[in-house]
Amino acid sequence: MNTKTLIIDPKISGISGDMIISALVDLTEVNNLNKLINSINELDNRIDFKVAINDKLVNGINAKKIDIIINEEKSLSNPEELKNAVNIVSNKLNLSEKAKNIINNIIQDLIDAEAKIHKKDFHLHEVASLDTVFDVVGTVYLLEKNGFLSENSKIYSTPPVLGGGYVKIAHGILTIPAPATLEILCKHNIKYSNHPSSINMEHSTPTGVAILCNIVDKIVDNFPPTIPLKVGYGAGTKELKNIPNILRVVEGKTETETINKNMIIMETNVDDVSGEIIGNLFDILLNNGAKEVFVVNGIGKKNRPTNIISVITNYAKLEKLSKIIMEETGTIGIRIKEINRVKADRIEKNHYININGKKFEFSVKISYLENEIINIKPEYEDAKKIAEELNMPIRNVLKILNNEIFNSEEL
Repeated sequence: MNTKTLIIDPKISGISGDMIISALVDLTEVNNLNKLINSINELDNRIDFKVAINDKLVNGINAKKIDIIINEEKSLSNPEELKNAVNIVSNKLNLSEKAKNIINNIIQDLIDAEAKIHKKDFHLHEVASLDTVFDVVGTVYLLEKNGFLSENSKIYSTPPVLGGGYVKIAHGILTIPAPATLEILCKHNIKYSNHPSSINMEHSTPTGVAILCNIVDKIVDNFPPTIPLKVGYGAGTKELKNIPNILRVVEGKTETETINKNMIIMETNVDDVSGEIIGNLFDILLNNGAKEVFVVNGIGKKNRPTNIISVITNYAKLEKLSKIIMEETGTIGIRIKEINRVKADRIEKNHYININGKKFEFSVKISYLENEIINIKPEYEDAKKIAEELNMPIRNVLKILNNEIFNSEEL
């Protein structure tokens, strides 16, 4: 079994929201984005949001270029308006909770960057548009639809080039990088790059950098060992003399090991924390990189009932998760144990089904061990949404989905 990989290469020409979604459209050979476009148009009946997907020859390289055509711009300069817009579109696309969290984190990064720079009475300016909704939600939508957000996938990126010279923004002329771009890179501790040909141009935008920081698993100076399968190119707007203004993305596969080494278990005992706080902690830990979280009841010091909170993760997430546990529970100590973990490979595939005259999309989880399928089942959250929409018991929905999986020739 192989790990599905995506390599993003903004080392030469940088990254922007329109470049990353254009590159993914080229890579995945998408003919249209009607579902996404229709969801955006439903935000306001006064707008007519259209998208043109064109081929563009850039320094001899054929790339995709997405141009947005809109009759009336809808201002989303209020942070709550922007967050509300992406949430509505995400829900209409039936994205997973993981995808929605990534989208919300991207938008929050853009908001936090502006807030930190301008403090009170700040406005989102350049990112306060439907273009941002399209770029952010569309990018994550394509990543999930093509399996790049599954557990059996990795996203790598070379360091983004920032550029040089000056940029004109709502607050005047400033040197590159733009303040928001730099704030987002600082927040995620992401390395950037530059080269002599990048002078006098903003190569990486705040939206592009925010997307990159929230989808990438690792920044690498050079491409990791990978078997390349497909390449996609997204064209930028400006024409450059010395370098092609394109973002390259590569889909590949790498061999994986069954045994995961250097995993750790974090444990702490709490005897004065309510069930509501522990339940909330579960969600926060899982959204911040914990592999597994579980709680065992026991008797602790002074014969008090206690909860043993255990978290499986890796060393890269240790400091971040320790801080979360201490802040959320008030505990002052966490035990760390190094472990090895045997894990089957797993991929996710999207599948469609008609129930009671309605068409639904759901994700199917397929587990492998030494290239043989050992388990296959529908995604619970998708089954839950279908059950709610049809007002049907979830066990009935799961039975229908499992029958569909069993009888499908595609799975």
